Amino acid sequence: MVEGEGITSGVRQRVSKDPAVRIEDDDHRPVAGAAVVFALPVSGASGEFANGSKTFTVVTDKDGLATAPGLRTNEVSGKLQIYVTASYQGMRARALINQMVEGPPGARLPEVRSSKSGGTWKWVLLGIAAGGGAGAAVYFKDRNSTPSPISISAGTVVFGSPR
Repeated sequence: MVEGEGITSGVRQRVSKDPAVRIEDDDHRPVAGAAVVFALPVSGASGEFANGSKTFTVVTDKDGLATAPGLRTNEVSGKLQIYVTASYQGMRARALINQMVEGPPGARLPEVRSSKSGGTWKWVLLGIAAGGGAGAAVYFKDRNSTPSPISISAGTVVFGSPR
């Protein structure tokens, strides 16, 4: 189950459905305790989560659900892609939640300029992945259970090793 996929919001508005993912194992049972990072683009159509940041980290609940509350869009219209990274017992998975941000008809919105660095997104994602992995490692360090094969899924997207 994915909440927030395909919704359209106005500029500088709170989205109507908070982005959410459900993490499941291969048998479609919920996975509690997976570390999930939601990340917004650093430029273009983007926004901030309720914590005032472009990233939000949460651990899944007993139903395998992770939600990033309070997303508010910025002033740039266009396609907003929310990058989601989930980590659990050494496994990592990624997904995208796609949304649209629309400005009022006829409104002139700020022009989006690309940075010369070009690789900014790559470093942001690597930082998020490292942070999520480190957080998951700390969380699962003291667990004595043997990892079982799992597949992390968000909606119809299935993650994990090929079957």
